[in-house]
Amino acid sequence: MVKVTREGGSFIFEVEGVDKLWALKSRLEIPASDIRAARRDPAVMEGWKGLRLPGTEIPGLLTAGTFLHDGRRVFWDVHHPARAVVVDLQHEHYDELVIEVEDPDAVITLLNLA
Repeated sequence: MVKVTREGGSFIFEVEGVDKLWALKSRLEIPASDIRAARRDPAVMEGWKGLRLPGTEIPGLLTAGTFLHDGRRVFWDVHHPARAVVVDLQHEHYDELVIEVEDPDAVITLLNLA
């Protein structure tokens, strides 16, 4: 799971617990100006996630880490698809974040208001 907070003009995405091990990352800091949109996308968990660079995928259980899909770099940390949020980015190392959060609606509102 990922905890999302705002610090000044940036958002902090803090990977929690053992997910740091699976995702091989513990924290991302993204300027608010680089977040294009946040949304739910129930279909995001279906199909091939892409080439792991590095990452972990255990189908039906966990997707975490960096994946390359259709020429786009995507950071994943999802166990429960119902709590997944997709964050579209610009001018960043990642093109997209797909993260599990405790309260998807609150995180989407927070990110989209920036």
